[in-house]
Amino acid sequence: MRFVAVKRIDQVDTQALHRVRDRLVRQRTQLVSQTRSLCLEYGLTLAQGLPTFCRDMPQLLENPDSTFTPRMLRVLQSLWEEFLLLNDRVNAVSEEIKAIARHDETARRLMSVPGIGELTASAIVSAVGCPQNFKRGRDLAAWIGLVPAQHSTGGKTKLLGISKRGNPYLRRLLVHGARSAKLHLDREKDQLGPWLNKAEARMPPNKVTVALANKLARIAWVILTKPGETYDKGAVSA
Repeated sequence: MRFVAVKRIDQVDTQALHRVRDRLVRQRTQLVSQTRSLCLEYGLTLAQGLPTFCRDMPQLLENPDSTFTPRMLRVLQSLWEEFLLLNDRVNAVSEEIKAIARHDETARRLMSVPGIGELTASAIVSAVGCPQNFKRGRDLAAWIGLVPAQHSTGGKTKLLGISKRGNPYLRRLLVHGARSAKLHLDREKDQLGPWLNKAEARMPPNKVTVALANKLARIAWVILTKPGETYDKGAVSA
């Protein structure tokens, strides 16, 4: 039997904030997609992306020569007001989570890792709970679902795509963080740079991103299990 330590109250509270934020972000994305589809019915194509949507919608609603009917304009106006409300709630919850991360010693140490910011660090601390439940970094990466699934038999090893087990929210944050680190990491000064260069030479871009997310999860396990440990650009102990 595997026994899991009970989470602290602060971890439960932080995880609740992350779950609320995840729901609000999904609702905001659904609302933007619905608005874009309604505009497409009138032959108007809005570019993808949240910043573009925030820039184009006020101009669209204030355009006196719009091809929309008065009823459709009222519908779009109500959707825009709902979007502003959702966006404000997402920003408020995000700021509260970031404030928690800035005041948490473990989260601050996790933020020394490339690709791990305030949201990801607080999500790791709240979701993992007791890091001693995992014997090694690979166990944490497997729990998150960042390792290949296996279908092996008869001495033949067959590796599939990532298992996608565990916490999908945490896995998504790590993958997005790995994608950002892959683009902005100073590869000449960071020891992850040569590893990234070799990985990109033999793997497709998306597979490199997931592999980097796996490595970030292993580094996070080292920081979680060793008090006072931080990420060292010149010596990646994980």
